[in-house]
Amino acid sequence: MANYSDHYYLSGDGLRLYARDYPCRDEANANPQTVLCMHGLTRNSADFAHLADHLSERYRVVAVDNRGRGLSEYDAHVANYTPATYVQDMFTLLADLNIDQVILCGTSMGGLMSFIMAAMQPARVRGMIINDIGPEVDQTGLDRIKNYVGKSRPVSSWPEAIVQAKEINAIAFPDFSDAEWEDFTRGIYRDEGGVPVLAYDPAISQPMEDEESAAVPPDLWPVFEACSSIPMLVIRGENSDILALDCVKTMSEKHSGLRYFEVPGRGHAPTLNEAAARVAIDDFLKSLC
Repeated sequence: MANYSDHYYLSGDGLRLYARDYPCRDEANANPQTVLCMHGLTRNSADFAHLADHLSERYRVVAVDNRGRGLSEYDAHVANYTPATYVQDMFTLLADLNIDQVILCGTSMGGLMSFIMAAMQPARVRGMIINDIGPEVDQTGLDRIKNYVGKSRPVSSWPEAIVQAKEINAIAFPDFSDAEWEDFTRGIYRDEGGVPVLAYDPAISQPMEDEESAAVPPDLWPVFEACSSIPMLVIRGENSDILALDCVKTMSEKHSGLRYFEVPGRGHAPTLNEAAARVAIDDFLKSLC
């Protein structure tokens, strides 16, 4: 039985979008804080299944499927597949759920969305957990992502899907067990009559190829500085090719209260299921109380 409820809502331009809504299990807490979890480029709300289960002991957790991913509708207007559009969808979702204030938890693209949301409405953001992304995106990692997004070959079985997931992501998760690979793979594919199909619109890759597109904003430092008074935890995979250490250093200089945690043995991006990452997240969230 699912430990969340399905929430569907309409975007400002009429797409039917989806989010998982995990209620706080602490019955003594009549007004729990809400953590809004936003995934990376090709991922969906399933990325946060284990973290949301953990956090919902004390918090309400909302994990989203951005347009073109998971159970959300695909967008016929490919140019809308940019963080600016996703951010507007998030504000629409918060209004639909009557949520005034949130703690943002963003992985990769979701972290970029967090920066933009906090800069636009800083009073609404209680704190930010930024997973393996910064105001500058390392070109090495960006090129790697461009090489596979929307270009993966079709698979015909779950074992084949697991092999493909390993080929693309082993650099980030070198110590995954067989069970972890299966869990990971079932989160990024959906089952269509027994055949695994990637749970995202291949067209999300098109704006990334357009040099004039805002799919990957070239300079988010002004946006980052606009939210530098908001409590922030930055998590980085030790072997990340997206978030460079020099970028983390500059972030710390521009945000004096920034907390930083590095996950050993991880590339881009940590799952946030790592025991040490959980401790860092729990400690950060407690500091917001």
